[in-house]
Amino acid sequence: MQFNDDPAGFLRSLFDVAVAAADPMEQVSRYLPELPKGRTIVVGAGKGSARMAEALEACWEGPLEGVVVTRYGHEAPCDKIQILSASHPVPDEAGERAAKQILETVSDLTEDDLVIVLISGGGRRFCPFRRRG
Repeated sequence: MQFNDDPAGFLRSLFDVAVAAADPMEQVSRYLPELPKGRTIVVGAGKGSARMAEALEACWEGPLEGVVVTRYGHEAPCDKIQILSASHPVPDEAGERAAKQILETVSDLTEDDLVIVLISGGGRRFCPFRRRG
């Protein structure tokens, strides 16, 4: 397809390729560490975090547990990682409960445990590890 033949179709095809390239089902497995000696705990936040959790469950070969909070309507099916929903951008009581549950989930870690943090979109604003500038 050429731009001059169908500009809207061409641009849509570029958009579709970009979105497919960013799909967690295609990308997450490329960035996973080795299995830890201890537990693998997953926590996360953001609209895309539930899809990332789903992808992680699909490719992780060891035990897995955790909790991820996403915006209402952006849930994904997971068996081992609990997906919670809350309001965005204005926090609600469900978001407060989810934040407390995330803190509880990581409260008893050991040096042998691995924590995988799934942050997407607006969730990056609240990530203490993100680069500034």
